[in-house]
Amino acid sequence: MARKKTEKKLAGRPARYLRGLGHHLKPLVMLGREGISDNVVAATSAVLEAHELIKVKLGSGCLLDRNDVAAALAEKTGSQIVQVLGKTILLFRANPERSDGQGIRLPE
Repeated sequence: MARKKTEKKLAGRPARYLRGLGHHLKPLVMLGREGISDNVVAATSAVLEAHELIKVKLGSGCLLDRNDVAAALAEKTGSQIVQVLGKTILLFRANPERSDGQGIRLPE
């Protein structure tokens, strides 16, 4: 399934709104020594499909640059970077097919 190309980093009001929503979230994806593998990309995509807004945590064994990791994960999963803070990355990908009515609606 092809994803439409999205801008890499959110800014302004939508970013502030998503940072507020993401503040209390626990990291659902952890990166370790292996870095960005196909399994990590598949897991990140699956979690984004279910939650839309997720935190990714870079473990102490991950030697990659956090901004490079954020950009690569965003590109490979079709998501947008909301924030990179310390070793934590906040990613967002809207899921218009979400049937439970619980999808995240961004402010204009």
